[in-house]
Amino acid sequence: MDDEKISNRFTIKDLPEDERPRERLIKYGPQSLKTSELLAIIIRVGTRNETAVKLSERLLQKYDGNLKQLASQPVSHLSKDIKGLGESKSTQIIAAFELGKRLSAFTGNERPQINSPKDAMQILMPLLRYLNNETFHVLSLDTKNYVTKQKRIFEGSLNMSIVHPREVFKFAIEESAASIIVAHNHPSGDPTPSNEDLKITRQLVEAGKILDIPVLDHIIIGDGRYVSLKEQNSM
Repeated sequence: MDDEKISNRFTIKDLPEDERPRERLIKYGPQSLKTSELLAIIIRVGTRNETAVKLSERLLQKYDGNLKQLASQPVSHLSKDIKGLGESKSTQIIAAFELGKRLSAFTGNERPQINSPKDAMQILMPLLRYLNNETFHVLSLDTKNYVTKQKRIFEGSLNMSIVHPREVFKFAIEESAASIIVAHNHPSGDPTPSNEDLKITRQLVEAGKILDIPVLDHIIIGDGRYVSLKEQNSM
């Protein structure tokens, strides 16, 4: 039974007023709250036996306080592994993390311009940094290097049998791309390119020359770090 159907549970209102996260946030600002208190505001209610704050503390303990691990969990894991959390609360937590990722990726421009590898990284880092699986993305650019569209092309272990130029450039052609930037993540957090990464890059660069759609860069995203193969002169 979903925990949202359980009645007579503790809520944040059961706490003394000066201990209620929502009231403290209003009075002192969100930066004054602990992570467990911020989570408690998101999930709103606890269970029969514990407040939302206690439930949030138990949730964080499950992942050793590692927000990266928590953010990468699917709803099914959270609702199954954390007693009292349920599907409804789990979706609220995942939605909050997703909003945070999109805020980090937001540039203020509907079509950001790429003038350097760092510009591409700022778009891609929030999207790829916390993923548990390798994913391969393509940025379609116009003649002035404005991003016209971003798309995930593949997911799984990166190798030539999966990342095929046909699918990459099918997307580029559909978007009338003047050029493209490709990117993928390393779930290990280490963005150092592998031999397979270099082979795939060379293959895509050669295909781009034939189709007159240059591959400007291949960005590898790690945990807060990135590598530009263009900057490394590896393409």
